[in-house]
Amino acid sequence: MSKFENVSVAKKANVYFDGKCVSYSLELPDGTSKSVGVIQPASLTFSTAAPEVMELVAGSCRVTLAGETDPVTYSGGQSFSVPGDSSFQIEVLETLHYVCHYG
Repeated sequence: MSKFENVSVAKKANVYFDGKCVSYSLELPDGTSKSVGVIQPASLTFSTAAPEVMELVAGSCRVTLAGETDPVTYSGGQSFSVPGDSSFQIEVLETLHYVCHYG
């Protein structure tokens, strides 16, 4: 799917890590929440409340999930899952466009 139909979009962007990550929150007609954003090349650590699936639209990164020692490389067209109440380190190698699916 290249676009979402009939969604509500928050007007104010979510800006993290001094602007290295910028996203917008979406709510779909069925009540599910997602965010759509971009992460600039950087090494960052994110924490999760709910489980997340990070769908990578374009770009590339290396991800190390909490409790793991070896990073896994992902690129556009791939995705990875992160448990709730956890964290992950991400090293963005090439500007990363993503959709984060919650729950």
